Amino acid sequence: MLFDSHTHIHFAAYDDDRNDIIARAKAVDIKMITVGTQRDTSALAVALAEKYPGDIWATVGLHPVHTTASYHDVKELGGGEAARAFTSRGEEFDYAYYESLARRPEVVAIGECGLDYYRSQGDQNEKIKNQNVQKEVFREHIRLAESVGKALMIHCRPSKGTDDAYEDLLREFSIFNFQFPKIVHFYVGGLEITKKLLDAGFYFTLGGVITFARDYDESIKLIPLDRILLETDAPYVAPAPYRGKKNEPAYIIETAKKLAEIKGVDYETVVSQTTANAEKVFQMKPYG
Repeated sequence: MLFDSHTHIHFAAYDDDRNDIIARAKAVDIKMITVGTQRDTSALAVALAEKYPGDIWATVGLHPVHTTASYHDVKELGGGEAARAFTSRGEEFDYAYYESLARRPEVVAIGECGLDYYRSQGDQNEKIKNQNVQKEVFREHIRLAESVGKALMIHCRPSKGTDDAYEDLLREFSIFNFQFPKIVHFYVGGLEITKKLLDAGFYFTLGGVITFARDYDESIKLIPLDRILLETDAPYVAPAPYRGKKNEPAYIIETAKKLAEIKGVDYETVVSQTTANAEKVFQMKPYG
């Protein structure tokens, strides 16, 4: 029994095989959280969770790359005219809209939200302007999470070769007395920033990249198992031996195996502890 804490099976990439993907996950006793990234995908995440109570839950939020005009990810939004219109304009954060979704019982966290400096475009002034927009929208998510009493699912991606977004993330939380769990999803930070985030009380989700890249092993060894959640981030970054394929929740078994190997514990320990962590972080009743 495993818990995929961050997947996107409501994305357009699964429009042709979503039922099969869910059936394969259920066959191996995998539960999941499907994560919203903007207005429409957040609503779709909630609708899917409502359809599969006890198997799928949802988060709602505005991804930082969607706070300004952004690239068009066909896997996420599809190829229709509405998707192209969205990516050309970005989205202003509508607090009331997201709050109405956030109070639904199927919703267990706010996000994914946060800071993404990796894809910043334009000259330095334009980059700073976009980053400031991301910070303000992120603060609105923090306020929303406080209001509804739920965790934050955070996307944080620094500029290449730096820890800039992680450092800004820490600074943002220094101005809030946030009392609910905060999770950095798809974590790939180095030792120094990992120590800072641990001291600040963050949880970390680990994905398929740990099955084929050894760059993060030392950070993973440093993070206590009771601060780790597992994720696929499907449809992205499938683990070995499925690299190059569309990712899906059933593949999380491979990530759990690799985490057990890196941490030097047995597979059953990883399964039971990461599931318990998910139940705690997302305020769920034990389902085992």
